[in-house]
Amino acid sequence: MAIKKKFPYKTAVVACNGGCRASKTPDTKCVYGCIGCEQCVIACKFGAISINDLGVAEVDESKCIACGKCATYCPQNLIRIHECANYIVVKCSNHDKGKDARAVCEVSCIGCGVCEKICTASAIHVIDNVAVIDDAKCLSCGMCAVNCPRGAIIDTRGVLTNKY
Repeated sequence: MAIKKKFPYKTAVVACNGGCRASKTPDTKCVYGCIGCEQCVIACKFGAISINDLGVAEVDESKCIACGKCATYCPQNLIRIHECANYIVVKCSNHDKGKDARAVCEVSCIGCGVCEKICTASAIHVIDNVAVIDDAKCLSCGMCAVNCPRGAIIDTRGVLTNKY
């Protein structure tokens, strides 16, 4: 059953893209990423969360009511409630410095600051080696996503970048 929502609506977002699971070196592991424990899936009474092919939690926006229960149960603290009027999100939580982050994930944020420099709204900042977007300031122009050298910032619509 579809849930009627007023715009701008909110939904849960998982700050992990599963790049460490897609890595060509299976012995490397991101300690910040989704562990695929399914606690969020169990907590969601609306069937809005599933585990994708990479073993990472994925949210179906059409079913999510942004209650935050999944965020409460996530042992990695990767899930947050996000205003959907802003389509641009950071799909990484790795706090390691560039070289170390790159070693464990194909699409990790390396804290290079390109996004921060290109953002005309000053809505994105690198904090603890990972990009963080201030949804209240973000204009959803997508310049940070388009210019991210690692693909850690995405357009959830799949217009400017691949959706996931």
